[in-house]
Amino acid sequence: MIPLIEKYRVDNLNDIKGQSIAVEEVRNFLRMFPAKKALILNGPVGTGKTSMALALAKENDLELFELNASDLRNRSSLEAVLKPSLEQQSLFGKGKLILMDEADGITGSDRGGLPELIALISKTKVPIIITSNDIWKKKFSLLRKSCKIVSLKELSDIDVKQIITEVLKKENKKIKPETIDLIVKGSRGDVRAALNDLESVILLGEENIDDISLREKKQDIFNDLKKLFQNQVDEQTLRIFDNSDLSIDEILLWIEENIPLEYQGKALTKAYECLSRADIFKGRIYRKQYWRFLVYQSFFLSGGVASATRLKNNRFISYKKPTRILKIWMANMRNAKIKSIIEKYAKLCHMSKKKAMKDKNLMPLILSSLNEETKNKMDLEDKEIDYLKEKEIDLVVSSGLNRYK
Repeated sequence: MIPLIEKYRVDNLNDIKGQSIAVEEVRNFLRMFPAKKALILNGPVGTGKTSMALALAKENDLELFELNASDLRNRSSLEAVLKPSLEQQSLFGKGKLILMDEADGITGSDRGGLPELIALISKTKVPIIITSNDIWKKKFSLLRKSCKIVSLKELSDIDVKQIITEVLKKENKKIKPETIDLIVKGSRGDVRAALNDLESVILLGEENIDDISLREKKQDIFNDLKKLFQNQVDEQTLRIFDNSDLSIDEILLWIEENIPLEYQGKALTKAYECLSRADIFKGRIYRKQYWRFLVYQSFFLSGGVASATRLKNNRFISYKKPTRILKIWMANMRNAKIKSIIEKYAKLCHMSKKKAMKDKNLMPLILSSLNEETKNKMDLEDKEIDYLKEKEIDLVVSSGLNRYK
C-alpha cells in the first residue's frame, strides 16, 4: 500500500498549493541558470519543498539525482557521492538536476560538508536545489551567498483543507467535516502531517479518533518569535507558544532578549510593560500556587507583546539566545566550584561548612599559605586550583599588594 503522501505527491508545479510566488521564482532560477548555480528552498516541514524540486525536474524533462544531505555530513562523503554526479553525464542524454534534501544535517566545520558543498557549487555545470527548514542559521552564512534563496510559507488552513478534500474524493472516502477540521488544525500548515493523520483516520475509522495522535507539531522557538513579532493579534497569535518545547519561563527570557531587535521607541516600552506584567503573574503563581494565573501570563507574553505595534518589521532579524540563561549557568558553575572547595576545606579543618563559608572571600589566600602536603590532602581538582589562583590575583590587586615582587 502506497502512503497517501507519496501517492498524491504533485508532479506539476501548477498544482502546488499556496506557493505561487515561490513556484515562479523556482522556474526563473532554472531559466536563468547558470547566473546562480544553486537554489535553496527554505521553509517549514510539509510546505512542498521536495515536491517542488521533483515537479521542476519533470516539467523540464530533467533527470533528477536525489541525495539526502543528512547522509552527507562531511567532506569525504560529499566528495565520494556528490562530486561524481556533478561531473557525469545523464545516462539518457537528458539534462540533469541535483536535489540535496534536508541540508540542515550538514556540518559546518572545516572537516564538515559545508565548505566542500560551497566549493562544488562554484564548479558545477548542473543546477543544484537544496532544501532546508532553517537556512538562516549562522553556519549557513557562506552557503547563502553562493545560492539563490526562495522561501516557502506555511500553508493556510484553507489550502490544507482543500488538499484533504481532494484526496478524499480521489480515494472515494467520506469523513465528517469536524474530523477534517481537527486534522487541519493539528497539521499547522504541514501537508505531510495532515495526510498522515488523514490516512490514520481512514484506516482506523472515525469512531477511534480519540486513539489517533493527531500531530501537534513542536514549534521551533525562532519560528515562534518570528510569528509573534510579525503577526497581527488574533487567536493564532495567542496560541503561538502552545506547542513549544520550552517552558513559559524560558520563553519569557527569549522574548526579553529579542524585543529590542524588533521594537523601538513607544513600541519597545509597551512590549516591556507587557513582559513585566507577565513576570508579575509568574511571581503570583509561584507564591500562591494559583495556576489559573498562567492564562494571564501567557496572554501578556503573546498577545500583549504582539500588540505593542501595528507596524511590522519586514527586515530579516537574527534572533539571539537569552544571555541571562548563560549568566545564570556561569554563576551556577562558579558557585559549584566554591561549594566544592569549601566542603574540602571544612573537612580538612574539622569544622562545619557553615563556619568555613565565613572564610569564603579569603579562601584563595588561606589555601595559598598551606604547604603542598596539606593541599594534596584536600584533593583539589585542576579547575578548582585554577579558580583559586585567579581569585588570589584578584584579591592581591584589589588590596593594593603585590605578593609576587
